[in-house]
Amino acid sequence: MTLRLTDVDRAMLSGEAGPATGWAMEILVAFAEAVGAEALIDISQAHVDGCLYHGQASLDFVERLAGQGGRVCVPTTLNVGSIDLIHPELMAMGEAAQAPGRRLMRAHEALGCRASFTCAPYQSLSRPRFGEQIAWGESNAIVFANSVIGARTNRYGDFIDLTCAMTGRAPAWGLHLDENRCGEILFRLAGFPASLAAGDALYVGVGLVVGAKAGERVAAIEGLPRPRDEDQLKAFGAAAASSGATALFHAVGITPEALSLSDALHGGAPARVETITPADVKDALQRLSAVADGAPIVAVCLGTPHFSTGEWARLFDLLEAIEPRRGVPIYVSTGRETLQGLDPDRLRRAEERCGLVAVVDTCTYVTAILGDLSGAVMTNSGKWAYYAPANIGATVAFGELADCVASAAAGKVVRTAP
Repeated sequence: MTLRLTDVDRAMLSGEAGPATGWAMEILVAFAEAVGAEALIDISQAHVDGCLYHGQASLDFVERLAGQGGRVCVPTTLNVGSIDLIHPELMAMGEAAQAPGRRLMRAHEALGCRASFTCAPYQSLSRPRFGEQIAWGESNAIVFANSVIGARTNRYGDFIDLTCAMTGRAPAWGLHLDENRCGEILFRLAGFPASLAAGDALYVGVGLVVGAKAGERVAAIEGLPRPRDEDQLKAFGAAAASSGATALFHAVGITPEALSLSDALHGGAPARVETITPADVKDALQRLSAVADGAPIVAVCLGTPHFSTGEWARLFDLLEAIEPRRGVPIYVSTGRETLQGLDPDRLRRAEERCGLVAVVDTCTYVTAILGDLSGAVMTNSGKWAYYAPANIGATVAFGELADCVASAAAGKVVRTAP
């Protein structure tokens, strides 16, 4: 299959827009040819996932583009980096260890990217419209944009997302195209009570099951209770993108491309049907916890994906309803704009009474912020629980948000929610 390029594409490829754009287009064309795209399409925005320092190659790539005078040509937000640039005192590493990560984050800013450093740009910064063609990195952002908003992006990884931002173009393939957005596997919830409540853990558990069984295929889910808010769909997508490679799901009667089952399947039949039972969800959630009720904890970590304004409000209400015991810090990862929009008095009270620590620009499961890992760390995030043991060596206990607050107050794992 031959990739068709426009005159503007060829001009960028030949270097007429500068050497950085020319190099970016060279990489993008090679990628498009490798995936079998017939053409490139315009994108309206990008979200770049390459700010987290993994080694010298990532820094070399971005600094070469910046050194050649490169600039992104569409609005571009940045995913989390390795450093909390606003609160550097939180970093449990010396300045020399921080330097490459800080340099990488600043190099992206030099390209004209917005210094957002959040994994959830859709919450406050850059929410695309239904049907909008975008190029996003970061697994939870991708699945949210595709599924909950109905925008269109593939799972773009490091470097390719940035080449899309530099050129304003993306390959016309995968989830950018109508025919690839239909549900392929149908998941039906069975055996749950008719009055099934939309608990946070339910969405995490079902998301883990769907991701593990669907892999990269588009899932349609029938029988989910209507969510309390978008945060539950955010948690579902993040879990499914962690246990599998989910980039798009259709929750029948809930998400915009699945007003009916027929809509979700584009009028066809699924390749297979899977049943999800309460036992499946219970098993998935139990595998997130390595400790039993009553085990001592050293910290609570929330905000993976980054906490929204609504989640902060729920947390403040819970914290103000208890008399917590100091000593177990509650780390909350969130976006800069979200943090700036909070009630400063409620935030200050939570910090003083409950040992709350707000973290921006990064997340506690990807960098050295937790100074004490001698005991378990409790979280309400399926993604945090899934990755933290391998990433930072944490022993994890999973629970609902209310359980996390109660556990921080008690200094041990407390679970009251079913």
